[in-house]
Amino acid sequence: MFGTEALFGGFTESLMGATSAAIADGVIYFGGFDGNLYAVDIQTGQERWRFETGGSVFAHPPAIADGVIYFGSFDHNLYAVDIETGQEKWRFETGDKVRSSPAIVDGVAYFGSRDHNFYAVDIETGQEKWRFETGDQVRCSPAVVDGVAYFGSWDDHFYAVDIETGQEKWDFMTDPVAIYGITSSPAIVDGVAYFGSDDGYLYALEIETGQQKWRFLTGAHMPSSPAVLDGVVYIGSFDDHLYAVDSQTGQEKWKFRTTYHRVFSSPAVAHGVVYVGSEDNNLYAVDSQTGQELWRFKTKGDVISSPVVADGVVYFLSGDRNFYAVR
Repeated sequence: MFGTEALFGGFTESLMGATSAAIADGVIYFGGFDGNLYAVDIQTGQERWRFETGGSVFAHPPAIADGVIYFGSFDHNLYAVDIETGQEKWRFETGDKVRSSPAIVDGVAYFGSRDHNFYAVDIETGQEKWRFETGDQVRCSPAVVDGVAYFGSWDDHFYAVDIETGQEKWDFMTDPVAIYGITSSPAIVDGVAYFGSDDGYLYALEIETGQQKWRFLTGAHMPSSPAVLDGVVYIGSFDDHLYAVDSQTGQEKWKFRTTYHRVFSSPAVAHGVVYVGSEDNNLYAVDSQTGQELWRFKTKGDVISSPVVADGVVYFLSGDRNFYAVR
């Protein structure tokens, strides 16, 4: 299709295309609605192991550090699992579902839960160091830079929290008419935090002060998380578009429309190409400079997962319950 080749597709009847993957040492790791985290050889597509939780693993990409993979589950737990054996090291229970992927910094996992809290957990012991309460669910994954964790909540606030003390440094409120608040995970580049919101805006905030640098209006909710490269912010919107926005000015460079379906997927950028999925069942490859479509790969389900690119191959999940590798 359009010059693409599927290296493999189809893995388990239990997958759904909502999660995103992480790659390490020739293995790709991703979760399923069936409650499993899978480890799959990226060359052959063969399963190495699976780890069963008590709920769907519907999450941002899992975090990998020093031979351990960390991820959340709808069974309310954050898990630490050995990446070689698939054996559990520990689990940490929160008060609700965990969709946030942790940021691992200096021996601590930082992540949010639908119980309204943002947590810091020691990765050696699995013990809580502190928690920070927000006004609603924390679904996005945090970014941690220079001792500060940055993340959004469904309470319409974007927070900066000191990772040593768990104390708030500042918070920024988006438009309070939003229904779902902030689901988009932030990208921090050159002292600026970029993230989308349910109010339809892409925001750029100065991370030292929490002051707005600019905001860019799309036509709908943005659960997509931005990718920032070479002065351009790429993000999808529920208005059916992928956008490219100048990171300095907040001005649109181009927009690409899918076939009238929402873009939940977070884009990946590699070698001048932006890869993004759509609820129209396609994975798209778009020229990063012009916004022109290069090719599309059709599946039999919506593509709301975020693609991962490695060695010229794009890996992603589809709602048709298959896992794909496309070159």
